[in-house]
Amino acid sequence: MSIIKSISVGNGDLFYIKHGSSNFTIIDCNMDETNKKEITDEIIAESKEKDIKRFISTHPDEDHIHGLKYLDDQIGILNFYCVANEATKSDETEDFKRYCELRDSKDKAFHIYRGCSRCWMNKDDDEKKYGSSGINILWPITSNEDYKTELSNAKDGKSPNNISPIIKYSLNNGVTVLWFGDLENTFMEKIKDLIELPKADIIFAPHHGRSSGKIPKEWMESIDPQIVVIGEAPSEKINYLSGYNTITQNTAGNIIFDCDTGIVDVYVSNEKYSVDFLKDKKKSNKYNGKYIGSLDV
Repeated sequence: MSIIKSISVGNGDLFYIKHGSSNFTIIDCNMDETNKKEITDEIIAESKEKDIKRFISTHPDEDHIHGLKYLDDQIGILNFYCVANEATKSDETEDFKRYCELRDSKDKAFHIYRGCSRCWMNKDDDEKKYGSSGINILWPITSNEDYKTELSNAKDGKSPNNISPIIKYSLNNGVTVLWFGDLENTFMEKIKDLIELPKADIIFAPHHGRSSGKIPKEWMESIDPQIVVIGEAPSEKINYLSGYNTITQNTAGNIIFDCDTGIVDVYVSNEKYSVDFLKDKKKSNKYNGKYIGSLDV
């Protein structure tokens, strides 16, 4: 069993996975003065019994690292995952400075790339004390010239969107989920023939669901997702992906996926939100949210 939570933080991303093993994973961060204590307190409470805690940063745009300094000060990030990069900013915030400290730390940083492996990320330790988190990295291929160009652009202070990795989380005999960070459509079109993406049950739309982050048709056909989560981009910029079942965070609020063998129960914080494509397993409301149905996986 595991719990995946997508926290409603406005135009930005913050996720965590409370694994069935002794792992806890945070993906990206976007907090401000109004919510940083509440969210951080929740993360501390939910991860307190986990031995292995990691933070995965998809890229250092402010809407993915806002509040990172506060979070790190409170929890002490020891395992910081990101792609190897030298991104710079002309106007360095305290959160970006902290990102660079963690990214460049010899003790805390682990640089991710397609096919990388690490104990407890995707392989067990010899004694199987902590277990695997089920996380694998599908992109980047660091030798790819288009990717190198994006790294160079980020180093020159340009947008780091396209240095985002593609992250897969899978539960044994259960759900498979994909994250794309803020990859842009134009870049994904360039690399679409280099990797074949696996079937996945749930995906989080790139670039917060903007049309500029539209996933190539070939990838969507390969993934064949049962649910696409649309982020909190301004509504006029969102691609609502006709033909696919979607949950839109703008209206759903916080989303929790309670994952078990063969099934995912879905909860949202907006009591008025509903969808018609999930099965009603008559589950009770919990996680401070409304049960909106279940997905067979």
